[in-house]
Amino acid sequence: MLDPMRRGLLFVCALVAALSGAGPAAASDWLPHPADATWSYQWTDSAYATVATTEKLTVKEQKGNTFILAWTTQDLGNPDGSVPTAGTMTFQETTTGLFAVDWSSTPPPATFPILCSSAAQCGNSLSSALYNLVWGSRSPVLVQPLLQGVSWGSTGGAQNDVTSGSDYLGAEQVSVPAFKDPVVAAKVRTEVTQAGALGDPYGSGIRTVWWAYGVGPVKIEFQHTGGPVTTVLLTGTNQTPKAPPTDVDYFPLVKDLKLNYRWTNTKWLKKPSVQQVTIAQVANGSARFDVKHLSGPIHVAGAYGFTRRADGITNLWATTKSASLAKFPALGPKALPKGKRRHFATPLDLMVYGFNPILPGDASAGAKWAAQVPSRDWSVFGVKGDTTVLGVRKVKVPAGTFQALAVRTTLVQDGFPFGSGTRTMWFAPGKGLVKLVFRHGDKSVSTVVLTK
Repeated sequence: MLDPMRRGLLFVCALVAALSGAGPAAASDWLPHPADATWSYQWTDSAYATVATTEKLTVKEQKGNTFILAWTTQDLGNPDGSVPTAGTMTFQETTTGLFAVDWSSTPPPATFPILCSSAAQCGNSLSSALYNLVWGSRSPVLVQPLLQGVSWGSTGGAQNDVTSGSDYLGAEQVSVPAFKDPVVAAKVRTEVTQAGALGDPYGSGIRTVWWAYGVGPVKIEFQHTGGPVTTVLLTGTNQTPKAPPTDVDYFPLVKDLKLNYRWTNTKWLKKPSVQQVTIAQVANGSARFDVKHLSGPIHVAGAYGFTRRADGITNLWATTKSASLAKFPALGPKALPKGKRRHFATPLDLMVYGFNPILPGDASAGAKWAAQVPSRDWSVFGVKGDTTVLGVRKVKVPAGTFQALAVRTTLVQDGFPFGSGTRTMWFAPGKGLVKLVFRHGDKSVSTVVLTK
């Protein structure tokens, strides 16, 4: 690495992000990056950069699910005493969120605190708008989807020696010079901790970022431990704010959440099967749901794995053991031997049957997706069909009355009427599934309701 204290030289920090669960790129308008996008930011620091510095950001390169933003202060009319800076930062979009994976820039001013254990070979800086954005939280910078109550831990710094905890505080209106009127922005508060650096009080503190959908960060406020405050404001851009996606959590992954369900079928399960679902483990946007028998003819114990990513809620795996007095018709697919075919033993089996996702990343009314052939789900279920988000509907079940997101799926399993039909599900904020009605091809109807 080049010496960051030598004038005119670049310091480069090549970062390898351990992207747990990273999958196909997830397009996001939380930081859009069309080729012609530009942003102008003005920033100050109450102790170390009291003269305002204006930077211009552009998109330098895009490749696959990575993109590079470049910034400069050159030819922007910055006054004497501002901070001359130029550099690039590489971002990677994943289904878990946005990561900053590499950066390169001119060194910070010698008057700034040293954010390493020694001045030599220090790849840390807070002397630009983007550095203040990703400091302590480059892995990830922002999680997806951004839902009410979501919190996450992250790391940052050249050596991953800076830690942070972030909380999404909801959406609010914020005024910045770039726009005539206030814009709706997602507010993210991050508590950053650095220990062992010469300037670690400055590297620690509380940072708040306001993200405007369709634009990117529009305001950053970093309250450093010890008193200094860095403020970054968007002063101009050719990007246009958009209405953000819903932040309502219709499928909460909350440890120890318990849900009691009653399941009946008009022909095959007239005596209700009552079962309890408990979210037993939660980590990195994934969870294990445990199911146990409470009453009725189906004695069952099961476990299911779900994950939440930018592209929606996906069922990853399922395992059950059951003894049942209820006899259901056979399910396919024909391609699998009878011993390998799924069967319905719990309400969750009815919910995950067919194809993923259970809910999409964009849960707005009219969102639609279809079964993929070939795919893992096709190999397991052999089901064709499509799903449509109907929108928010009022639904009443024994557990209460909810404004729930209704989702309807058509299912066709060749040669198996019981595995075909129309399924409608209702998902309520903070609860998840509250009702399911499956009108099977054999004319029977399965109904699941939340009772507690």
